[in-house]
Amino acid sequence: MGGHWGEASAQSLQKGKASFYARHFNGRKTASGERLHPDSLTCAHRSYPFGTMLRVYNPVNSRSVIVRVIDRGPYVRGRIIDLSWRAAKELDIIGQGIATVFVSKANAFVVPFLPTDEIEIPDLELETNDGAPALHPLWKDMKDDQLKEQQQALPKSQHKTPQKVQQKGKKPNK
Repeated sequence: MGGHWGEASAQSLQKGKASFYARHFNGRKTASGERLHPDSLTCAHRSYPFGTMLRVYNPVNSRSVIVRVIDRGPYVRGRIIDLSWRAAKELDIIGQGIATVFVSKANAFVVPFLPTDEIEIPDLELETNDGAPALHPLWKDMKDDQLKEQQQALPKSQHKTPQKVQQKGKKPNK
């Protein structure tokens, strides 16, 4: 990795210090004309073109984030990238403020899962067994059986159905 850190086109991987924008920069216009928003995954880089997607990797905790270049800088010696607050949070560098990172150009189209071979999906039979009472749950049968047993145990004068039960002193509604 020879050359100056700012020569992004000459290098595929840069190693250096990353910092993040202070709160008082929120809402300000960047060099690209976009306004800086703390929750966006954006950054400032000295030489990559605006809109370039960069992968920033934190070797201390193996976290990485993909950010879009919208500003120029940083102009502090030893620093290679300024991150938005959200990007710094994703890398877990908020507490320390500055961290050593690796920066590389991200692939434009990253597909997290792309099968190389055609996947055969098995045929599934989603029918119930012929003898299983699929539409009538077993617990309902058990409850009905218990009610019948209780009614048979009571004398016939105490058998009351829910429709015929009346409270004392009230007349039935007509």
